[in-house]
Amino acid sequence: MALRQIRTEGDPVLAKKCRPVDKMTLRLKILVEDMFETMYDAYGVGLAAPQVGVLRRIAVIDVDGEHPYCFVNPEIIEMSGEQTGDEGCLSVPGKTGTVTRPERVKVRAYDINMKPFELEAEGLLARACCHEFDHLDGVLYVSKVEGPLRDVQPYEEIEEEEETEE
Repeated sequence: MALRQIRTEGDPVLAKKCRPVDKMTLRLKILVEDMFETMYDAYGVGLAAPQVGVLRRIAVIDVDGEHPYCFVNPEIIEMSGEQTGDEGCLSVPGKTGTVTRPERVKVRAYDINMKPFELEAEGLLARACCHEFDHLDGVLYVSKVEGPLRDVQPYEEIEEEEETEE
């Protein structure tokens, strides 16, 4: 596995619509493994393939560090309720903004072995699904922010500060 470079706002790849995955290849399986490693290394809860420069409909999500999901060709087939809260993005480092998303979503996708599955998600997992799947259509959360973007301290800097305090 390897860390991939995370593309940041302004990179044209982030504004493009991704192509569906027709079959899972070894190269795409390695991509998924690299995406998980890159996401965890960057303290993220989700990462979509275009964020590492690959225009394929693949996203990985793990909101609690214990339930990693790989979504291939995902689609939201149902949504209900509403939640408003802060979102950030690994492609928009150091920023956060308020976004309204559905409270619950039902997702249909394929896993890393191209086995179809459905997932009913709520709360943070529903928010992460909406956020990551938007990336697959070239949409960044900043286009949905209500009010101004706000500065936040990146996790790497917080961790470095904690280490120097010890």
